[in-house]
Amino acid sequence: MVYQLDAAGVARLEDYFAGIGKLLKDRRKRESFAMYALGLLGDGERKSVEPMAARAASDPAEAERLHFKLLHFVGQAQWSDEAVRREAARYVVDALATREPVTTWIVDDTGFLKQGRHSAGVHRQYTGSAGKITNCQIGVSLAVATNTEHAPIDFALYLPESWTQDPVRRKQARVPDDVRFLTKTELALQMIERACLAGIPGEIILTDSAYGDCCQFRDTVRLLGFDYAVAVHKTTNVRRYDARGRLGPVQSIAQLVDRLAAECFRKLTWREGTKGPMASRFYFCQVKPAPDDGIAIESREAVWLIAERPPEEESPTKFFLTTLPRRMSKREIVRIIKERWRTERMYEDLKGELGLDHFEGRSFVGWHHHVSVAICCYAFLVAERVRAFPPDARLRPLGAFSTAA
Repeated sequence: MVYQLDAAGVARLEDYFAGIGKLLKDRRKRESFAMYALGLLGDGERKSVEPMAARAASDPAEAERLHFKLLHFVGQAQWSDEAVRREAARYVVDALATREPVTTWIVDDTGFLKQGRHSAGVHRQYTGSAGKITNCQIGVSLAVATNTEHAPIDFALYLPESWTQDPVRRKQARVPDDVRFLTKTELALQMIERACLAGIPGEIILTDSAYGDCCQFRDTVRLLGFDYAVAVHKTTNVRRYDARGRLGPVQSIAQLVDRLAAECFRKLTWREGTKGPMASRFYFCQVKPAPDDGIAIESREAVWLIAERPPEEESPTKFFLTTLPRRMSKREIVRIIKERWRTERMYEDLKGELGLDHFEGRSFVGWHHHVSVAICCYAFLVAERVRAFPPDARLRPLGAFSTAA
């Protein structure tokens, strides 16, 4: 099944752009936003400014004029990324809610491979996008999800300390004076707090061990009213409850699960995949996290520890801590945890379909403006998918669309 944007779809796109345009206020900014967004939505292998301008122009002189217009819009024009992203978030959440409730927020990060040292935040650092340490930028994302859909609502560029402490590089990359060094975890918490203030619905936070290992992150999302289901490393220390409800000694998760017999792991299927049922073996027990931070164990919240042992493995390979309620079935808890893995497909679609990583400018402001327009485009396409296809349609979120941009 392929969705072709018809006249009604074009009208919806125009109305959507009009809503965002009210936030931009200036007519020239509204025109540039529409042109830039249509460039990301349209055909063309490269979604950077120069080829987008060339595709939109009728002759070389016009292409040069549009090139400079788009460069100014994305790299220098003053407009609020937060306000534009908030409008896109509300648009996609309203669309998703017509079919399923939005209950889950997912924190993750992705790499933007770069050459040189002048693009804001570029540094030799690890990124899962390349699976190694390489020269890249890192963007931390916050996405909302339902049982079947996934959409980003916010992004933040991570600036290593080597950048925040270098006034020359900051000035060259137009890093605002009030931007200070923040860890990826702190950037994620800022985005979560912004989404809360914007009234975006959500009940559960999912993330990988880069964030889940942080006690401050887990404690803060609980204070904000969320449950969490986060990956952690096997070196994480916990105290396990025994059958009588007594806490055992401090031990690492690895020490705890290494003593378990194979029959302690229960096979659970969380959904049907394209190649059949998706299943693995899981072990559940109640624990209290036991980090060496001076806080009394009595004040710690009891949580579930979940260890996953895939059928082809001889020992558990993935570990999670979650506050999801005991009244929820184990199968449902596993299904929710597994929603996080769709984030990689979201990144693939943002990069492959909408040119998320095609920005060629060096500025901090330009990076965020480019990402904001990509978020807006993704929100529209996901909303159109929800409108056009039933929940069981096994289609890539964006790859199944053919737009008339």
